[in-house]
Amino acid sequence: MNQGTTVLAQIIAFVDYESFRSCVRRYDGDRRVRDLSCWEQFLAMAFAQLTHRESLRDIEVSLAAHRRKLYHSGFRSSVKRSTLADANEGRDWRIYADFAQSLIQIARPLYAETDLGLDLKATVYALDATTIDLCLSLFPWASFRRAKGAVKLHTMIDLQGSIPVFIDITHGKVGDVDVLDQIVPQPGSYIVMDRGYMDFQRLYYLHQALGFFIIRAKADLQFQRRRSHAIDKSTGLRSDQTIVLTGPKSSRRYPEALRRIGYYSQEIDKRFVFLTNAFSLPALTVAAIYRYRWQIELFFKWIKQHLRIKRFFGTSPNGVKTQIWIAVAVYVLIAIVKKRLGLGHSLYTILQVLSTTLFEKTPVPLVFQRFDEAIQNIDGSKQLMLFDI
Repeated sequence: MNQGTTVLAQIIAFVDYESFRSCVRRYDGDRRVRDLSCWEQFLAMAFAQLTHRESLRDIEVSLAAHRRKLYHSGFRSSVKRSTLADANEGRDWRIYADFAQSLIQIARPLYAETDLGLDLKATVYALDATTIDLCLSLFPWASFRRAKGAVKLHTMIDLQGSIPVFIDITHGKVGDVDVLDQIVPQPGSYIVMDRGYMDFQRLYYLHQALGFFIIRAKADLQFQRRRSHAIDKSTGLRSDQTIVLTGPKSSRRYPEALRRIGYYSQEIDKRFVFLTNAFSLPALTVAAIYRYRWQIELFFKWIKQHLRIKRFFGTSPNGVKTQIWIAVAVYVLIAIVKKRLGLGHSLYTILQVLSTTLFEKTPVPLVFQRFDEAIQNIDGSKQLMLFDI
């Protein structure tokens, strides 16, 4: 099985090629292209993400070192840095955005049974944004501050599997809360946000669309308590109230009642106050759901540390967006591989193992079996040394 097939080809086999081709046709991506098709561009950029390449020259040299195996990995010609640079600058980034979304639709059902430890059948999402710093002299279009450039990655992830379901790449000056205008909530689902998304008009839209939200309240919130509900302070709860807003603008923008929950976390010695339109959930479940919001912080940290989205191979807006979307596609592809092959390793371990074996002609399960055996041998040798001492 997979004899003579490179690890890279086996991984890419999890991709629906026809789905990719439909994305290319949608934006006429291969029109008048003689060298380096959109598919080969994706393979080269995915290779760069999987193997931590630092530059276009790095990609060119590394692929050239494996030129005899490129054809069987999906390349029809050698990859030249100038051709790849032109492709990243000129081909519509939406090709790769749409393709990443198609991979997301494959990945989400694979993680649908992930247990969050909550007595909740609804889907829970976390919404946040992260800033990617850019050198202003190289990216003048991304002016953020006087001597700093940036783009912002607005993201909503499904907490079952930390799979992104919504991503918008904007200028660094775009406010976090503005992205709520683009989100159509799934009825009955929960969206968890930090207080940067406190905009009552937009929150009321989520409420009218039958979505639930859980958000941290600001300290200067103007409200009137309608009633208080019984709580058990030994659980960390400090209050559970039904309130109405009394601010001149907020009361008009959100005219219905809200629920205000106070919670003290002994672990970090910090008090939280949450606002939600979910009145049927136990107050402690609301606090527990908010705790899972930190998964999106871990998602941002992971992709910044382990994928190439902080150093870019091109300087145009199209090149930056292309690289980020292909990075997202690679992240989701690794998540798919993990489930489809039943790998118990973390995404980080899978990425690291793949980065050193992409052009080996070994079945992928065997690659990870060898890795596990090597780790066991290392641990065993250390134990023997300790025993001998």
